[in-house]
Amino acid sequence: MTITKLAWRDLVPDTDRFQEIFAQPYVTDENDDLLSETQPRLRFALEQLLQPAVISPFMLTKAPEEPEYLSLLSDAVRALQHDAGRLTGGRYDVSGSTIRYHQATGSEDNFATRSQVVTADWVEAEQLFGCLRQFNGTITLQPGLVHQANGGVLIISLRPLLAQPLLWMRLKAIVSHRRFDWVAYDESRPLPVSVPSMPLDLKVMLVGDRESLADFQEMEPELAALAIYSEFEDDLQIVDSQSAVRWCRWVSHIARSHQLPRLAPDAWPVLMREAIRYTGEQETLPLNPLWIALQLRETVPLCEDGICTGEQLSLMLEQRAWREGFLAERMQDEILQEQILIETEGEQVGQINALSVIEFPGHPRAFGEPSRISCVVHIGDGEFTDIERKAELGGNIHAKGMMIMQAFLMSELQLDQQLPFSASLTFEQSYSEVDGDSASMAELCALISALADVPLNQSIAVTGSVDQFGRIQPVGGLNEKIEGFFAICQQRELTGRQGVIIPAANVRHLSLHSDLLQAVEEEKFTIWAVEDITDALPLLLNQAWDGEGQPTLMQAIQERIAAATQQEGRHRFPWPLRWLNGFSAN
Repeated sequence: MTITKLAWRDLVPDTDRFQEIFAQPYVTDENDDLLSETQPRLRFALEQLLQPAVISPFMLTKAPEEPEYLSLLSDAVRALQHDAGRLTGGRYDVSGSTIRYHQATGSEDNFATRSQVVTADWVEAEQLFGCLRQFNGTITLQPGLVHQANGGVLIISLRPLLAQPLLWMRLKAIVSHRRFDWVAYDESRPLPVSVPSMPLDLKVMLVGDRESLADFQEMEPELAALAIYSEFEDDLQIVDSQSAVRWCRWVSHIARSHQLPRLAPDAWPVLMREAIRYTGEQETLPLNPLWIALQLRETVPLCEDGICTGEQLSLMLEQRAWREGFLAERMQDEILQEQILIETEGEQVGQINALSVIEFPGHPRAFGEPSRISCVVHIGDGEFTDIERKAELGGNIHAKGMMIMQAFLMSELQLDQQLPFSASLTFEQSYSEVDGDSASMAELCALISALADVPLNQSIAVTGSVDQFGRIQPVGGLNEKIEGFFAICQQRELTGRQGVIIPAANVRHLSLHSDLLQAVEEEKFTIWAVEDITDALPLLLNQAWDGEGQPTLMQAIQERIAAATQQEGRHRFPWPLRWLNGFSAN
C-alpha cells in the first residue's frame, strides 16, 4: 500500500534552488544567439535551408501563424544568412509599349534586392506577385513579396495559401522553375503588353499549426515529404541550472524586444509558478512569446522604473483572476446555496465527490468544480448501467472508463458466474455531455461502496483514472480541480478532515495557490497521492479492500453475493412448484 500525504512544499515547484540564477541581471541584445539555446532543432533546420547545396527550397515549420512568431523566425534567418547583402534581381525599363529587363547594377534598380527576409501572415495575389498598372497610357510594374525576397527567404503563413490554392500553385511554380513570369490575374483581361520573365532565386518557409500542416500534406504529399521540417518548440525542459538560465534569458529577450518591464529577483519565482500552471508540468517552462509578453504587459500599470517586483506580479495575477472569475464564482454560489448538491461533511453509501474541469467556449479561464457521482445496486443480472451513456450524454472515452472499471471488479472478485447485482451510475445534476475517464476512480469507489454497503467519506474528493489492474493513472487539470473543491470547503469553513485524493503520477503537475498551501501547512486541508485503487479505499471507506484478520470490502461484497445467490436459489422455481416441493418433503 502506497499512500503519500503531501506536504505543502510538494504542491509547488521548488524555486529556491534557482535563487542565485534569479539574482543575476539578464541583459540581452539583438546579437545574442538565443535560438540555438532554446530551439536547437529549429536552428539546425534553418542552417540546412540556407546552405548553398540546397536540400529543398521549401521548409515546413510547425508554429502558430502569428506575426510574433514570423518575426522571431525572420530574425533567426537573418542571423544565419551567409550571403546577406548580396545583390540580386534587376531592373525593368518601360518605353511606351516596350518593356526590357536588365540584371541589377545597383540597389536603386526597381526590382533589385539584397538577400531580403520577408514575412507575410496574409497575402492576396497582387501583394504576393506584384502587378502591372496602366494609367493614362503609362505602364508601371509594381514588385511583390516574391521580388522583395529574391535571393533570400520568404516566410509565409500557410493559412492564405490553403484558402487560395491558385496562389500556392503559382508560388510553387516560381520557386521550382526559379523564374518569374508575368501573367494576368483576370483571363478576360490579358496583359496589355508583353513583359519579359526575370530570374528568381527564392527559398520559402511555410509556417502553420498542426492542422494546417496536415491539410498541406494532403494537398502536396510529394513536396511535403521532400521539404525540410522542424518545429518551434513550445516549452523548455528544466533539467539543470543551465536550462533555467536559458529560460530567464529568453524571457528577458522577449521583454526587451517588446519594451516591457524587466523582472526583479523576487518576481522570477512568481512568474515561474504561473508558467508551470500554464504548461502543467513542474519541470517544463513555456517559450511561447505571446504568453510571456502578456504576463509582463499586464504589469506595466503597476511597475515603476521599468522593473517588475514579485509583489507587483502577484497583484496583477490576483487582479486577473478576479476579473475573469465571475463565472467560477456563480458556479460556486450554486453549490453554496444548495442548488447543486455537494456534501463536504458526513458519510453516504454509493455517493462520492469527483473533480471536474469546466471550460466554457469564449471564456478565457478553466476552473474546477466538484461533481456528485452516485451509484445504486439491486438484485439483477450483473448489468452495469451508465446512465450518461443511456441518455446519450456520455462520450466514448467515458464509456471506455466504465468498462475498464467493471473489468477490474470482476477480475478481483474472481466470480465463476455473473454478478447477481445490477448497478446504475450517474453524474447527478449534470445536464450536458460528459466525457473523459478522469472520474473512473471515483466511479469505481462509488460502485464498491454500493456493493459493500459501506459509506463513503464526503469530506474527500477524488480524481484519477483507473486501469484494469486497479492502478491509478494521471489526469489533466489538477490545479483547477483541487482549487475548485478547496474553494467550496473554505467557504463552508475548513474542518481539517477535508481533502483530495490524486494520482501519485500527478504530483509533478502541481502549482497551487498560496491560500491552499497555507491550509495544507496548517493541516486544515489534506492532499493524498495514491498509486492503486486499494490505496484510496481505506481513506474513503475506512476499510481495506482485502487483507487478513480484519473486515474488508471484498469480504463484505462476497457475503452480499453469497446471500443474493442463496436467495435466488430458493426462488428459482415458480411458486406452485415451490409449494409442491415443500409438500412432498413433508
